[in-house]
Amino acid sequence: MSSTHTALPAEMTYITHGSGGEPEVLVPAHGPLPTPKPDEVLIRVEAVGVNRPDVQQRKGLYPPPPGASPVLGLECAGTVVEVGPNAGEWKVGDKVCALTNGGAYAQYCTAPGTQCLPWPKGYDAVRAAALPETFFTVWANLFGHGKLKQGETVLVHGGTSGIGTTAIMLAKAFGARVFATAGSAEKCAECLKLGADAAINYREQDFVAEVKALTEGRLCDVILDMVGADYFARNLRCLGTDGRLVIIAFLGGEIAEKVDLRPIMLRRLTVTGSTMRPRTTAQKGRIAMDLAEEVWPRLDAGDLAPVIHTVLPLERAAEAHALMESSAHVGKIMLTVA
Repeated sequence: MSSTHTALPAEMTYITHGSGGEPEVLVPAHGPLPTPKPDEVLIRVEAVGVNRPDVQQRKGLYPPPPGASPVLGLECAGTVVEVGPNAGEWKVGDKVCALTNGGAYAQYCTAPGTQCLPWPKGYDAVRAAALPETFFTVWANLFGHGKLKQGETVLVHGGTSGIGTTAIMLAKAFGARVFATAGSAEKCAECLKLGADAAINYREQDFVAEVKALTEGRLCDVILDMVGADYFARNLRCLGTDGRLVIIAFLGGEIAEKVDLRPIMLRRLTVTGSTMRPRTTAQKGRIAMDLAEEVWPRLDAGDLAPVIHTVLPLERAAEAHALMESSAHVGKIMLTVA
């Protein structure tokens, strides 16, 4: 049996995106609370992170997987108010942050128990909600698929995005040399503040030439890329022997044409990538276990912390999406839920 402390309301406020479109389609609506599955908890949401996949889903370009909530939102933090019989050790009243399968832009949201983690020591809801999407993604891609090791060199594209800021901090924390690209002198300065060893202004500098100079021709071991086609050929030229290119988004297109593939063979390169949402609950649960063991102690100790750009109330989700699409932010855009 699931358990609750108090009777829950029949309805909640959530943000609907209707049939999709520009940010202004995001408006508050009212509907029933979601019902947790046996392996899920129900969370009274206090804060939500805004992510690029939310923007894509709003536009109709990133449909939720079968069985997932149609409501936007892939991460939240709040209080557990109901626990499914197979949801693990969580209890009503626990403060959790969760990688959700959707539905976080709401007063209540469900998440598999295995995809929840406790708030780090001293954290409030906003800081806790800023963790799951970027930390799950960076851990799985940079350290999982990318096999980044201490002493290696990594190039992080989009260094001031939520993913980028997290990647810089985690890579440095685990002993890598980190280069980052960003689109202005101010953003490059932010990358350096976060611990990047070098920051490259991609609007004014050729990042291939800069990487060659910074490494004295040895090039990079790993690249974390969210641009895709526009950078594909240049990324291959930045990778040294046995280098790994990890692609996590296609902000610069999906189809790479007239690319010289010879570096893949000559330098034994690996080209890989992934998305988080289609992974199984068990796969996401394993990432959560790794984070609990390897990363959460560093958050508890204050060695790492999410970078938060703006905090807005949930009803201003449209404004948050417009800011996300402007790329004027450094770090995470957050929503608070009353």
